[in-house]
Amino acid sequence: MQDVSRQVFLFDPPERFVAGTVGLPGRRTFFLQASSQGRVTSVALEKTQVAALAERMNELLDEVVRRSGGNAAVPAVVPAEVADSAPLDNPVEEEFRVGTMALAWDGEDQRMIVEAQALVELEGDSDEDLAAAEERLLQDEENGPPMLRVRLSGAQARAFAKRALDVVNAGRPPCPLCSLPLDPEGHVCPRQNGYRRDL
Repeated sequence: MQDVSRQVFLFDPPERFVAGTVGLPGRRTFFLQASSQGRVTSVALEKTQVAALAERMNELLDEVVRRSGGNAAVPAVVPAEVADSAPLDNPVEEEFRVGTMALAWDGEDQRMIVEAQALVELEGDSDEDLAAAEERLLQDEENGPPMLRVRLSGAQARAFAKRALDVVNAGRPPCPLCSLPLDPEGHVCPRQNGYRRDL
């Protein structure tokens, strides 16, 4: 594998950090988008990754509040001045597709650190080869896949998590019988023995 200097898209802090989508329900592409001073970075990821990131972020913020005895700079709910319901900034140009993500709380600076690293294909045949390649990837700071790194205040992190969960839940409505998403063209419901259920 050729060593290439890692490209890091750093926003510390961003003016805006949001999750959003492009496309119609059922065919949406999910993005994380950070922007500051006219610079915009968009990375694509899966709906499940957005949901997991938002849920984990809320859990981590709640833990920070609990451990601080309520003295952390983390609001319990999203302050109105940081709530963001605007669409993604256009044009939405994908820098990379996210493979792995990490979250951490910097207690000294009272900041949430979000890292989203590009998806990479690991080379190797055996489980040992793949494990060794993955370990090298995780330890290699200077070389490696592109990464988006964002440092957020507690209020910005709460606002991100709320919006991200709203975006995830704004997709196709669930079938009242089986809870699977309904398609605009109809839905073959397993609870109706494969009969089509139209909207």
